[in-house]
Amino acid sequence: MKRIVYVNSPAELKKFIDFPHSLYQNDKNYVPELFIAQKDMLTPGKHPFYEHSQVQPMLAYEDDKIIGRIAAIFNTNHNAFTERKDGFFGFFDTIEDQETVDLLIGEATKWIKEKGADTLMGPVNLSTNDTCGLLIQGFDRPPVAMMPYNAPYYQTLLEYNGLVKKTDLFAYEIIRASVNERSVKLVDALEGRLARSGVVIRKIDLKKFDDEVAKIREVYNSAWDKNLGFVPMTENEFNYLAKDLKMILEAEFCLVAEKDNKLVGFILGIPDINEILIKIKKGRLLPTGIFKLLFGKKNIKGIRVLTLGVVEDFRKMGIEACLYGRIIQNGKARGIVRAECSWMLEDNYLINHAIEQINGNLYKKYRLYEKPI
Repeated sequence: MKRIVYVNSPAELKKFIDFPHSLYQNDKNYVPELFIAQKDMLTPGKHPFYEHSQVQPMLAYEDDKIIGRIAAIFNTNHNAFTERKDGFFGFFDTIEDQETVDLLIGEATKWIKEKGADTLMGPVNLSTNDTCGLLIQGFDRPPVAMMPYNAPYYQTLLEYNGLVKKTDLFAYEIIRASVNERSVKLVDALEGRLARSGVVIRKIDLKKFDDEVAKIREVYNSAWDKNLGFVPMTENEFNYLAKDLKMILEAEFCLVAEKDNKLVGFILGIPDINEILIKIKKGRLLPTGIFKLLFGKKNIKGIRVLTLGVVEDFRKMGIEACLYGRIIQNGKARGIVRAECSWMLEDNYLINHAIEQINGNLYKKYRLYEKPI
């Protein structure tokens, strides 16, 4: 007999976090999430998301065996910003069984509907500022840092349940050996032209990290597009993310565009620590995982370019292309052989075209779903 159990204790939360490890134990492309990071994300009081919103993790059981999981999410800030009544689901994993999916989606729907939602969206963990989307193309490779992974059958099961496409998210791969050198070589000339307009490209100053983070957050939130249905991050949320990223951040991959001492754009790339995490059993840093992470970082050969923002008045000046070109040059000097640019909205033609111009290959697609409830 199948049933849903609400996760309301540390013991249940441990089972919730660990379920994907058993589900994907024979999948060579599966990368376990760090247990401590997942625990903090799903614990009120630990993560700043809970300062304004609510999350209810749930487990699906058949008799005494866990067969699926889901988190129902009510993002109050999202609804206030977008003037909608959306509810979300995330942390979604399941065996290949339609009844189980219907049970999980049904219970999550019931929970968010009681909060006042009229639409279900997802998957997101916890919001669109975090890991989100369902992998629908590109199952032959492990995911890169902070990108999701799931079995191919998820798509069929969710769509049979009635969820429909809201938008697709693109991931491009850039290989050092095949990058369009002509575009990259134009960076110096382009930087010179920007400099004549008073715009300077520079690396982030890690010695002034807190000040830099505050400036970047302002650009990030002002460059966000309300029409896309996403929501700016609060100061505490942005600082929380920045603190986590600081542990792996390299200044060469975090560049800013500045005019008159005011940031007008930035690009952020991070080492692909999934090259290490894929070897850490069940995402546990202790007793040996911490050493794999610390000593393996210098051997990482990939990066993920995870966000690019330029304030509206400075778009189409070439800042975007300059930031991309410079980060590629810095990656080469560091010994990086591949980069993933992700995620990009499918209708962000300006940025997608810029990546394609330097021979970026669209190799993975992710989908956000929705349905009225």
